[in-house]
Amino acid sequence: MTRNLTPTDLRACCDPAALPFADSRDIPDDPGALARTQPRAMAALDLALAIGGREYNVYLAGEPAMGRTHFARAFLDPAAKAGATPPDWLYVHNFDDPDRPRVVSLPAGQGRGFKTALAKAVTDMREEIPARFEREAYLAQKQTLMRGYNADRETMLDEMEERAKTEGYNLLVDDQGAFTLYPLLEGKVVSDEEFERLEPELKKSLKAKGDLLLEEMSSALRKLSKEERGYRDREKDLERDAAGEVCDAALAPFADLRAASPAIDQFLTAMRADILDNIDAFMPQAQPAPPSPHGDLNLPEDIFYRYEANLFVDNGQLSGAPVVAEDHPTYFNLMGCIERESEMGALYTDFTLIKSGSLHRANGGFLIIRVDDLAANPGAWESLLRALRSGQARVEDPAEGGEHVRTRTIEPEPIPLDLKIVLVGPDEAYEALLYSDERFGKLFKLKAHLQENMARNPENVGLYLTLAGQAIRQANLLPFDRAALAALVDYASVLAEDQTRLSLKIPFARELMIEADALARRQEAEAVTAAHLALARKAREFRVNLYEEEYLEEYDREMIKVATSGEAVGKANGLSVRMFGDYAFGLPHQISCTVGVGHGGILDLEREAELGGPIHTKGMMILKSYLVSRFAQDKGLVMTGSLCFEQNYAGVEGDSASGAELAALLSALAEAPIRLRYAMTGAVSQSGEIMAVGGVNEKIRGFFAVCRRRGLAGDQGVLLPADNVVNLMLDDEVIQAVAQGRFHIHPVATVEEAMEILTGLPAGVRGPDGTFPEGSLYARVDARLARLAQLAPLGGGWQGCGRG
Repeated sequence: MTRNLTPTDLRACCDPAALPFADSRDIPDDPGALARTQPRAMAALDLALAIGGREYNVYLAGEPAMGRTHFARAFLDPAAKAGATPPDWLYVHNFDDPDRPRVVSLPAGQGRGFKTALAKAVTDMREEIPARFEREAYLAQKQTLMRGYNADRETMLDEMEERAKTEGYNLLVDDQGAFTLYPLLEGKVVSDEEFERLEPELKKSLKAKGDLLLEEMSSALRKLSKEERGYRDREKDLERDAAGEVCDAALAPFADLRAASPAIDQFLTAMRADILDNIDAFMPQAQPAPPSPHGDLNLPEDIFYRYEANLFVDNGQLSGAPVVAEDHPTYFNLMGCIERESEMGALYTDFTLIKSGSLHRANGGFLIIRVDDLAANPGAWESLLRALRSGQARVEDPAEGGEHVRTRTIEPEPIPLDLKIVLVGPDEAYEALLYSDERFGKLFKLKAHLQENMARNPENVGLYLTLAGQAIRQANLLPFDRAALAALVDYASVLAEDQTRLSLKIPFARELMIEADALARRQEAEAVTAAHLALARKAREFRVNLYEEEYLEEYDREMIKVATSGEAVGKANGLSVRMFGDYAFGLPHQISCTVGVGHGGILDLEREAELGGPIHTKGMMILKSYLVSRFAQDKGLVMTGSLCFEQNYAGVEGDSASGAELAALLSALAEAPIRLRYAMTGAVSQSGEIMAVGGVNEKIRGFFAVCRRRGLAGDQGVLLPADNVVNLMLDDEVIQAVAQGRFHIHPVATVEEAMEILTGLPAGVRGPDGTFPEGSLYARVDARLARLAQLAPLGGGWQGCGRG
């Protein structure tokens, strides 16, 4: 008996009266609602929090428009707030090896304070050290040293001069400390000219005597030089003591911090020593020497950059652990970088130019990255895996292994890594990574799988409306009345294409809500109603259905030949779905079949023209299997023929038209006309069952649109698999036509049911004697196959579907 679906079968409807909310303002806020819609993903994320280490990172798998990143944030933000705030990280100068800056950690919030206090201390020292050298106490001490040295020097010079006089010589000392001996004759100094005029013997005697005197005085001169060096050292010590007092006073506020942090104490101790070794740099008259063209080009002109602190990661504003979503994971954005500056045409760098990446800022917390973004940056992906494997976050120049000439750089000390990474992407990317990179499986052991829909029951309806209420509040939309909330529930089933399921593609519903809100505001409404939602859906469809409308116009003009009335032998109306962008719509197609005498079997013209895909070809092979099971029990199948999608110029894939193809084939064999007021969709099994297919709503709407534009005759309709009834979520226009009896939708479970509707003849069941009932459709098919076998010339049987 033919079954007609009623309007209640065509769509699931949420009764507004059954909702406990008058409007969206009554929906309570429930932060945990989103998590309860995804129990599998929640289990994986909960386990990731419970297991430490670097291996249990998470791959959050789900299709686009699932709100994947939002879901990750919704789970991680509360967990992060309950976690410990990680420390601040700073880079400081390494006085032992300037090319390897040291890293220092301080409790969160203290890094900026240390940087500021250190800058103030250095500023104070730059002002106080020169001032200290101008104070009377220091000048008096320096003067005392000088007077003592000068007195000792004068005494030694007087002794030397007296010794020279006793030997008949005069001692002269110049400003540079060099001295000269001149002989005395009759109490007068002999000049060089006068010396040359003396008798040779006297000259020789005076020179020899002078040489002996000079040798005698050399030890005195060495003593004098030693005294001078001692004076210089004492003067330097006096400067260091004075400057050291200034340093100690300036660094005194860091006493507690130094006691708590050995790294800070080590740095400040080394800094103090470096300041005392470079006191001249603090003097106003000192001019910094320009960098040598052959010297260390990575140093600026002055030395004061050494006494700064580079606040690499500042967690002072955090309350709990960080959650960082990196939406542009280039190598530098993810792993940090070492910047360079130009000085007189030369590039240099130092620890103050080390910049952090999102990996460092997320350290101690969570980092969210989209896989498709990482795929565009393979260098970043490789570096991320290396960091996770080593447990250290390094800042280095990328791709150094491929450089023939390496630019001079620095090697900052790495930071210990302790974080969880959440990769967001589709299942296909997960599979590709799992099988192509063994490191991925070792480092991302947890897969959090997002389900696309959930059961439509009262509890889940409440959850869905809670999420809708959150979206309304977050987007500052007008309140949604009770009927609008019920319409949102129904729209979730439309997206799921299932009367018993609710789609969790919340972003799609959110888009519709925003558009409905805009229409309501344009009408100056106080709330969004179900009518506004319906209008928003129609407006959205109008924006994207240009190609559908153009196709329908071709049907109107009969440029595309599809009959919606009358009968024809070997012809049936099949249904297909076209996709343009994100918009899908259904279109009917005429499927024709011819049969005759021969051994060629049934040719699939789509395959012959290389327009048919492998699944479509499989469907054609199943048709042969069905014919064999029904009609080849007492004879061989000997025939030739072809099946074709008329006016098809694009590829055909899928087996959802195999039911209509089999109907056309059986019609051609039985020479029984098919009622063209029907269109059919459904795949066929080898036993003749009509199996579920996709896109049934679009297919029904497509055939209905063609019939409506030509005028509904009242007997037109669609045959669909009985298993697909649960997938029906049709719009009001189709449902109204069904309610008025102007359009019909028939669920069928077998080919036999479908053929009875299409031809008006009973299919028939083979009896114990091996024959079908007289007058049945299958009796006519069986008789025709027998005639074809008799008429065919001797030769092989049917070789199969496809090429000859």
